[in-house]
Amino acid sequence: MDIAAIVKLITPCLPFLLTMGNKAAEGASQKVGEDVWNQAKVIWDKLWPKVEAKEEAKKAATKAQQNPDDDDLQAAFRVQIREILEADTELAKEITKILQTQKSDDSSSSVNAQAYDESTQFNTGRDVNNPTYDMRIINSPK
Repeated sequence: MDIAAIVKLITPCLPFLLTMGNKAAEGASQKVGEDVWNQAKVIWDKLWPKVEAKEEAKKAATKAQQNPDDDDLQAAFRVQIREILEADTELAKEITKILQTQKSDDSSSSVNAQAYDESTQFNTGRDVNNPTYDMRIINSPK
């Protein structure tokens, strides 16, 4: 599980998640986008009881919310989230499913292209962390 990705998803939403209310939800979806907000909210709803029960985690979340650009505070928040998820494997599995559902919903694409003469065609998959290059040579029309 990529704890950094979870924290990166949640952190911009923390001001809204920690002060939950109807106005906060409206502001959040406008600031970070509706898809990000919805996913962060679902994950946070699962994480919050554990964060709230652990004083260090609650403090780290508050500091991360107040200073979203501070790498040290983000790292402290990541450590707390990691400890929570390592202690509760069922919660970790639930969050992994949530992340995978979102990924599978928007991660497929189809590309049709033609290369002529001596040109080269590169088709790349959408996974920018590990792109897939198709370097096959198709029968040339020559």
